[in-house]
Amino acid sequence: MKQVLVIYYTQSGQLLEIVKNVTQDIEDSKEVSLSFYKIKLKNNFPFPWNKKEFFGTFPESFLQIPTELEDVDNPILQKKYDLIIVAYQVWYLSPSIPINSFLKNKKTKTVLENTPIITVIGCRNMWIMAQEKMKILLTNSKAKLVGNIVLIDKHINHISVITIVQWMFSGVKKKYLGIFPKPGVSEKDITDSKRFGQPILNAILSKKYSNLQKMLVQKKAVKIKPFLVTVDKRANLLFKKWANLIVKKGNKNSPKRIFWLKIFNFYLLFAIWIIAPVVFILYLLTYPFTFLKIKKDKKYYSSVKTK
Repeated sequence: MKQVLVIYYTQSGQLLEIVKNVTQDIEDSKEVSLSFYKIKLKNNFPFPWNKKEFFGTFPESFLQIPTELEDVDNPILQKKYDLIIVAYQVWYLSPSIPINSFLKNKKTKTVLENTPIITVIGCRNMWIMAQEKMKILLTNSKAKLVGNIVLIDKHINHISVITIVQWMFSGVKKKYLGIFPKPGVSEKDITDSKRFGQPILNAILSKKYSNLQKMLVQKKAVKIKPFLVTVDKRANLLFKKWANLIVKKGNKNSPKRIFWLKIFNFYLLFAIWIIAPVVFILYLLTYPFTFLKIKKDKKYYSSVKTK
């Protein structure tokens, strides 16, 4: 009997719904035992979010500063697995604080050692640099990344900004004002993610993972949008400066930190609504001159290779 573990953290339940669909064929197999482990925090984040907490997590999220975990001695983490699926969200262009904390914790990360790993990402749209950070975390845990599946909100960037914020602050996944589309990954895309289960199951049973990502990509597990890669990289450079500035202003209740988080909030709105469109225009103008690099980047970011 093959042993497979799914490690995840979710607030709204969307990520669990995604990974349950991805693993449907695996769960139905009589040759595989599938287990789920939800990461638990000593001080959990609120859902729905309030504005203070939402923006207050920015420095620690981006800088990948871990928080304390609960349930780290769970017997499920003491076993060895034939495959582990790590399902995660992207918070401020980095793996979420809960998943980052799990992968950096001395007790919990040992379950990953010498084990094939598949990452499953559920996010708004930018995930490229978060996955690069995830590769480093997995390497530090002595794990081997063999597959990656990404489900995103496919609506126009500025539309998804509005709908995701409404969802995070209300806790309700519905059409905002009755006219905007539902936020997050569409129900169709979540249901259709069952198509990834069979290739993963075949790899588990055969113990051959070398071609798994290629097969997943053929089933459209990853779609690279070159413009978002450009934005992601540039935003990471700017976020690094902001995060380092804010984290030095004291703890979460420090007036100086709260003040600078408010300034960052205004900057973020300006970046989304003003800077991003300008960057898109510049991207279109330079596209003919960067075509070969874009082609190379698409191939790399679709893979599980590390630089």
